[in-house]
Amino acid sequence: MRGILLMNTIFRGNLLQKGYSAQWLDELKRKSDIVNVVSKYVRLEQKGRKYWGCCPFHTEKTPSFCVDPEGFYHCFGCKEGGDVIRFVEKMESCDFMDAVKILAENCQMELPELSGVDDQVIKKKKEKDRIIKVLDCAYKHYQSNLYLDSAKKAQEYIKSRGFTRRELEDFKIGYSNSWTDLVSHLKKQGFSYEEMLLAGLIAKKEGSSNYYDVMGGRLIFPIFNSFNECIGFSARILEKSDYAKYKNTAETIVFQKNRVVFGINLLKKLKQSGGLSQIILVEGQIDVIAMHRAGFRSTVACMGTALTENHAKELKKLCDNVLICFDGDSAGVKATLRSIDILKNAGLNIKIVCLPSGKDPDEVLKSECKDGLESYINNALPVMDYLIKTEMEKYDLAKSDEKGKFVKEVLNHLAKLEDASSQEPYLDKIRDLTNIPVEVLRRDLTGKSGAVKQGAKKQENVLIVRENGNIKAEKFILASILYKKDYLNPKINYKKLLPNRNDILEIVESGKSVSSIFDEFDVDNNPLLQDVIYFNFEEFEGIEKKYFQECVWSIAEGILKEKQQEISKKFSEERDVGERRKIMLWLQNISKKLKEKNLEDFYG
Repeated sequence: MRGILLMNTIFRGNLLQKGYSAQWLDELKRKSDIVNVVSKYVRLEQKGRKYWGCCPFHTEKTPSFCVDPEGFYHCFGCKEGGDVIRFVEKMESCDFMDAVKILAENCQMELPELSGVDDQVIKKKKEKDRIIKVLDCAYKHYQSNLYLDSAKKAQEYIKSRGFTRRELEDFKIGYSNSWTDLVSHLKKQGFSYEEMLLAGLIAKKEGSSNYYDVMGGRLIFPIFNSFNECIGFSARILEKSDYAKYKNTAETIVFQKNRVVFGINLLKKLKQSGGLSQIILVEGQIDVIAMHRAGFRSTVACMGTALTENHAKELKKLCDNVLICFDGDSAGVKATLRSIDILKNAGLNIKIVCLPSGKDPDEVLKSECKDGLESYINNALPVMDYLIKTEMEKYDLAKSDEKGKFVKEVLNHLAKLEDASSQEPYLDKIRDLTNIPVEVLRRDLTGKSGAVKQGAKKQENVLIVRENGNIKAEKFILASILYKKDYLNPKINYKKLLPNRNDILEIVESGKSVSSIFDEFDVDNNPLLQDVIYFNFEEFEGIEKKYFQECVWSIAEGILKEKQQEISKKFSEERDVGERRKIMLWLQNISKKLKEKNLEDFYG
């Protein structure tokens, strides 16, 4: 009993302080129908009462991602799950409060004041909101500067690059016309120097008390997140200088380069209009703008850093198909090769656009117009074809030793393909290039594929455990109580039947909606509660009542047999004849209950 009380204490200690009342969150989730919300990101198909689709959190071909109108989702493949707020957190890479804000805006609910939250959390949220406001004010000021007489240098540069009014408006391009103008403007708008510093907008000269605009004298490209909020800037110098040509906002609490995608706000808008079938990934913002101008409106770029897993995850949320269209130089090839595995690991389908040597997308558009670039895009290569092409450019196949190196490299790439049917067509291609018989290539490939698969097995480190029968029975009973199944036996006191599960029983018997459980309890850190909430009753379709009765008896029988063993031990140790007679009657009573499957010990 002491252990049970301790478990309850620990579990109650994990109650979450969300900052909003349970009643308000319940209302928010009722108005934010989870099926409608998830459908904006995942294609769902109704099967019975639930909705199914391919999981957005891992790669799969057969749908195992389920949305329950009760107010939660669960993937039976990767085990990811939660309520509508958790789904938005995951899909938008935001915290709980931002997810609530998004949902509240969508269903036009006013956010109440935060309460019951650590002061530091409230302070950080207010700080973040204030930084977003100062950045919003800054980009609008820069944007207005672009049309002043003093912005001649910026206007001439824009004209030379062929930017139209549409690109200027879509990308909110602006200009910093001096080192102090922005500082004065923001100060007049009521922002403090500290807020400007936290936003990465200003700095102080060494040995001086005066602040200056860190982007002073540059053409400004505001960077937006997927919520269309300005989170930072990239700025280009407009005259010859010892300074770097491009400068990005320093890392702040809202701007992290390893996850920022330039143009993602426009990409999201395109998806919402139903016009996103593929993403074109280029190297820089000038290329993005040039591509948009030419009609390739699904183009984005990473921000001054190599592609990361976070970038890939951001892209995966919006589309499964990515065309890598990096510059046609050695650096572009290296960047492409680095990016392939990252994008593949995120579950994206990849093709590579091969641009002419030494040219970037903007230069191709200038020399060959839209049709020329479109031709390169239409002839984009699957990953394996691109890798073969790249290896061919490294080796002289007329030389035996280099041919051997070429084959070794290509087979290493080929061994990573999932199955033999994917590998086989490329063996013919390698044979045609090298005149090496397919049988020889296949033999070498088999050894490499086996090594790759063996290595993958070691890395998986998956522990396969056969689930104890009574654990599964407990989950079924607890899930049946939670979902108020009509076959529940009203006579049974489930606290007697499941004495070690009183912490979960308190929750499932409370009458709370499934959705509200996510607000009041730490579901993420309670695997049993997760399994109960996400229990798949479809596995028992047509036999639920019978299976429930079997589960109840299986657990009851275990308890009775344990009691029988304890009494038998007591009988063998007892020397008093009268006491032994009493114990024997007790044993006979238990034996009778076991034989008749009598549950009366668990009533009341």
